[in-house]
Amino acid sequence: MLIRARSKDGNFRFQLEPSDSAEVLAQKIIEITQNADPNTITISDKPRGGEIPLSTLKGRKVGGLGLKHGDLLFVSYESNAADSAPSAPSTDAISISNPSATGTAKRPWELVQEDPVDTYWRSRDGKIPRGRDPHFCKHGANAMCDYCMPLEPYDPTYHASQNIKHLSYHSYLRKLQPTGKTLASSSTQFLPPLDPLSYKVKIPCPSGSHPSYPAGICSKCQPSAITLQPQPFRMVDHLEFSSPSIIDSFLQTWRHTGFQRFGWLIGRYAPYEEVPMGIKAVVEAIHEPPQEGDLDGLSLELPWGDEARIKSLAAAAGLSVVGMIWTDLTPDSEDKSKSICKRHQDSYFLSSVETIFAAKVQLDNPTPSKSSSTGVFSSRMVTAVLSGTPEGGIDVSAYMVSEQAVAMVDADMIEASVEPGTVRVKEEEEGRYVPDVFFRFKNEYGIDVKQSAKPCFPVEYLLVNVTHGFPTTPSPSFISTTQFAIENRPGIEHQDVTNVMATLYQLKAPELMAGQDGGQRRKDLVTYLSDWHLLAFLGSVGILSEDDTKALAKVVTAPNLDDPHILDSAIQTDGWQTLMAITEDSAPRRPNRAAPQQPAPGTSDADIPPELFDAIDIPPDTGFGSSGGAGGSRVKVCPHCTFENPSSNVDCEVCGLPLSG
Repeated sequence: MLIRARSKDGNFRFQLEPSDSAEVLAQKIIEITQNADPNTITISDKPRGGEIPLSTLKGRKVGGLGLKHGDLLFVSYESNAADSAPSAPSTDAISISNPSATGTAKRPWELVQEDPVDTYWRSRDGKIPRGRDPHFCKHGANAMCDYCMPLEPYDPTYHASQNIKHLSYHSYLRKLQPTGKTLASSSTQFLPPLDPLSYKVKIPCPSGSHPSYPAGICSKCQPSAITLQPQPFRMVDHLEFSSPSIIDSFLQTWRHTGFQRFGWLIGRYAPYEEVPMGIKAVVEAIHEPPQEGDLDGLSLELPWGDEARIKSLAAAAGLSVVGMIWTDLTPDSEDKSKSICKRHQDSYFLSSVETIFAAKVQLDNPTPSKSSSTGVFSSRMVTAVLSGTPEGGIDVSAYMVSEQAVAMVDADMIEASVEPGTVRVKEEEEGRYVPDVFFRFKNEYGIDVKQSAKPCFPVEYLLVNVTHGFPTTPSPSFISTTQFAIENRPGIEHQDVTNVMATLYQLKAPELMAGQDGGQRRKDLVTYLSDWHLLAFLGSVGILSEDDTKALAKVVTAPNLDDPHILDSAIQTDGWQTLMAITEDSAPRRPNRAAPQQPAPGTSDADIPPELFDAIDIPPDTGFGSSGGAGGSRVKVCPHCTFENPSSNVDCEVCGLPLSG
């Protein structure tokens, strides 16, 4: 078969057979280059993007590369230094040592560990089932026709009928790669359909014909003009809070102080059946980092000091940071029980500052993907805002920013404007290249118009809507009925380890042993410990090690209360034993001496043996004499509170109870 190659040296043709090894192709490519560094040679099936290093072809066949007769390969490379001698063409020069047993270099997407929800949808066809049409189906019950056959998950008619505005991530992948053409990511013929957007100047230039930017630039290294358009897909289709109490507790700070609040959403990703091949982010808790709130905003430091520990603890519990949430609430001056609606179609839904902040967070948290040439694609970080509704209530709004927004922030092309609903395009300057940016809209005559986005454009072009809600039957992972104090709320809530130990002592936690069936007592302890804020606090007091805290988190997250040995793995850790020892030592003790008792009727000091009475050291001011009579006593000790009263009193001066008992 005939394979064409195009490089900066010109166009070339190779005659190859599908059974030829890839080294033969590599040898021919090296022969057509001039003074090329073999380790930098890459090939692709398109002019830009999808480059594969030539070194990864070792051990493969030409037919296994997915090449067909007449295919065109785009070859790029870096030239050797002018003063160095060109190396002799050899396929050995492109070999890179690999410690793996197979000797074949792994491609980036083959090393990816995807989220379980991605694995779930990749194992299913995702087709939309349809019932038998009573009007058009003329076949039997076991047959199928065009009117009742399942639809593809990206079917536009179905999405329009269900008012679904965006394709789910996996529906979008199926649209790019139909089921019949989908190959395993480990297959030698598989080429990822996704390439992350980049609006940066390529450094160094693939042509190698000029110095790197900003010393030089050409059409091969500069980004193309950008046309802003709605993103057809979204990485997360639905945001679900596992319990309404999560939102209620998050609002407590604003209710007490009027200051705005920020928090990270701790949860997991799960299939969302309401959308074909959909994904939802299930929020199990909100972790609040250190911050300073104000009436009209807040400030926080990123990354915060405890970020690594919190993410590690969440991973141990089978959770992760799935997004962020903040409040934007202002009480109505005429009715303090209502909030002002500031975010609507005539103002803005997410301000330019918030949009750029969300883009930076998504840029820092990419999603691992086997369908991307780089191994990562986009992000699943959801942005939620608690703000007022037109009726004066409080509701959640959820968004994500588009891939174009993330790429523009990464290229340092946009910035916030004074007008919250407008994004400003930065001016081009030394070290910053800004290509032409356009956006489309329909004017007052219904005509599609393309307009330059410089100097500014509406922020809505960068947003992707995400639905939100609560489950009909809540089943949260953290089931504690006594909510522990929330972190970083100075002056409102205080986290104290002594209170934790007192509660553990009341629940008789030190008495529980591994292998013993504690019954209801064990269930009560697990229920108390099943609190995200308590887990995060215990990991910071220095008693439990990081491994011990993770072991405890695995046990109390979505616990099975019917398991009689549910706490055994946590109880056996050294950190738990230390915590129980400290709990016992700090527990309150009962007094060793009981209150004095009133002598029984008919008894007196005279009944005490003289030798024992003489051995008692009685202070002279007590009024007790050796005669044993009580009539000479100056004081009367209350049998109830042990207060010493004058002998003439009938009732105690402190407790008011009769001195006679």
